[in-house]
Amino acid sequence: PEHVSISFVEYNNTLESGKHTLLCSVSDTAPAADLVVTFYRGSIPLDQQNSTRTTKEPESQSFTLSYNITKEDNGAPFWCQAKLELGHEGLQHLPVVRSGNINPIVHYKPELLVPANPDPIKITEGKSLHLNCSADGNPAPLYTWEKPIDGSNSFSSVLTVDPVGFEHVGQYVCTVSNSVGSVKVKFNVDVQVDPTPFIIAAAVFFVVLMIVGGMMLYHFCYKPNRMGTYSLWNVLNLHKQHTAVPAKD
Repeated sequence: PEHVSISFVEYNNTLESGKHTLLCSVSDTAPAADLVVTFYRGSIPLDQQNSTRTTKEPESQSFTLSYNITKEDNGAPFWCQAKLELGHEGLQHLPVVRSGNINPIVHYKPELLVPANPDPIKITEGKSLHLNCSADGNPAPLYTWEKPIDGSNSFSSVLTVDPVGFEHVGQYVCTVSNSVGSVKVKFNVDVQVDPTPFIIAAAVFFVVLMIVGGMMLYHFCYKPNRMGTYSLWNVLNLHKQHTAVPAKD
């Protein structure tokens, strides 16, 4: 073969994921009936095809291969090679002619990097809320958010509400889109009361209750048992009524 080239049929700078046709063109090959063409993706052979011609005269031929393009093929090298197989009686060391590479730009719709149906979110009032709808796509995806209340627009893959309040309860919808397609993620958010102030109040009440209870216990139980039925006034009067007893010789 004098020249070998490869292309995608109906390729206009970019491809969308799906079925496409690779075309390998070989010019001026003789004998045409002995031509063999192999398609490659990188170093991996995809398919080998033999010529259907019967003539021994030089001819130009084209070979096609249907291939399912995916996002993993974005920028990958595709190429083909042509050679003559003349059998044991022919020349044994004929050169193999290779085409150049074609590296397709593959466009594909956004594919989420997070769960498409996240569980309901319960968050405490005053905390920081982060909602993530990151996705991979080509062209790069755009992000728009629908929120329960009006506020500043967000065009990021992550929506942050800090601090979160009861007015932020509701459904948040993230739409991820590019020129190929779009996908949505819905978050249901429920804001709960912060129990910390109630815990502190309960602890303070318990401490005060213990102090008051201790004082009452001392006043009504411990103090009467120690001093009996005497008051301080009776104790002082009893001391005055005692007389000295003379000591015996």
